Amino acid sequence: MKNSLFTLILIVTSITFCNAQKIDIEKVFGGYKYTYNDKLISIGDLASIIETNTNAFNLIRKGRTNRSLSAVLGFAGGGLVGWPLGTSMGGGNANWTLAGIGAGLIIIAIPISSSANKKINQAVELYNASLNGSTNTHFKPEFNIIANSSGLGLSVNF
Repeated sequence: MKNSLFTLILIVTSITFCNAQKIDIEKVFGGYKYTYNDKLISIGDLASIIETNTNAFNLIRKGRTNRSLSAVLGFAGGGLVGWPLGTSMGGGNANWTLAGIGAGLIIIAIPISSSANKKINQAVELYNASLNGSTNTHFKPEFNIIANSSGLGLSVNF
């Protein structure tokens, strides 16, 4: 009886700790990196982990969309700036209007990228809060040591 109770307590405790894995955010040059179980994960992996929390998943979808838009605008802007610069360095007649349009696209891409990062980070924070908060759906047993006239015992409440 004691061995089976000990085994049950051990299993419940290990399941509880395995389910409550949080995602860590670290600011690095040029953005953020996300780690889960001490492994670096991509934004796609992050979305699949967060998928169980609908509010966080909606935020990360919006963040990924904004991030893609920002990347397209930044790439196009960089090309439009780079083309006249390359022409000018090569000794040709550069079209500086294209460079101005490219610079404008880059300027537009910066706040969109910032907004995307904020949404993705909010999604991660919302997911992590759901692991520890009252909205958590994970199994949380409560262990108590009790003493009465019969002796000492362990109480497990589900």
